[in-house]
Amino acid sequence: MSLSPHLPATTGIGLRSVHYRALAESLPDIGWLEAHSENYFGAGGAPLRWLSQLRAHYPLSLHGVGLSLGSSDELSQKHLAKLKQLVDRFQPALVSEHICWSSINQRFLNELLPLPYTEEALAHLVQRVDYVQSYLGRQILLENVSSYLSFAASTIPEWEFVAELSRRSGCGILLDINNIYVNAINHGFDAETYLNAIPREAVQEFHLAGFDDSHGDILIDTHSRPVAEPVWHLYAKALQRFGAVPTLLEWDADIPELPELIAEARKADSIREQLNVLAA
Repeated sequence: MSLSPHLPATTGIGLRSVHYRALAESLPDIGWLEAHSENYFGAGGAPLRWLSQLRAHYPLSLHGVGLSLGSSDELSQKHLAKLKQLVDRFQPALVSEHICWSSINQRFLNELLPLPYTEEALAHLVQRVDYVQSYLGRQILLENVSSYLSFAASTIPEWEFVAELSRRSGCGILLDINNIYVNAINHGFDAETYLNAIPREAVQEFHLAGFDDSHGDILIDTHSRPVAEPVWHLYAKALQRFGAVPTLLEWDADIPELPELIAEARKADSIREQLNVLAA
């Protein structure tokens, strides 16, 4: 690919099948695209054709949801082989996954489940991240996930766990601003304390999304709504701490038409420009 190997420090959108044709026909002025890795693991077919076509015009990030890094199951060599093949073919600027588990005894749940934040879990995750980075021959980013319960066994605050994981494994951090806000409300901590604990040099991407607040005192991370005002406020704080890093506007359910999605993404660009934040 002839595109720059780096993502611009602007806002991209998630590549979803409902927008394939509209994107290819209009080639809107957006910073970059993020694709869910597992959607393109096939040997051929329409998804790969669309991704190839769009990759010729936009920088790309690959974002995985199926490695189950925190599980006690062995890492899937089949999954890793398909991921490496995809990475080698499309040469994405960034490759990312989640700080979570989603399988037990090779049975997968359709959820990104939180870990107990303990030294044992941290050591386990560091070992597995080391293996994946060695296998792929590159650094990966790991994303903090939303959660609706906390483990009695946890001995490390989430933000310290995330920071230490990066320090020990050398992985980068994909900092999901919406997830920080959701967890701060759900678990009663200060979101800015979280931001301030994360090493500046580790953060290479932000995520923004919408949540569902119709369930009483708990927020549900649904990626089905516009970004909430308090999340925009926290995003501004993140920009001031970490500088301008590539930002992804996620919208995965009740997906709007492409112009509405792009308009929401441009709100992030507008905030960055108003703050006059320079690239990290």
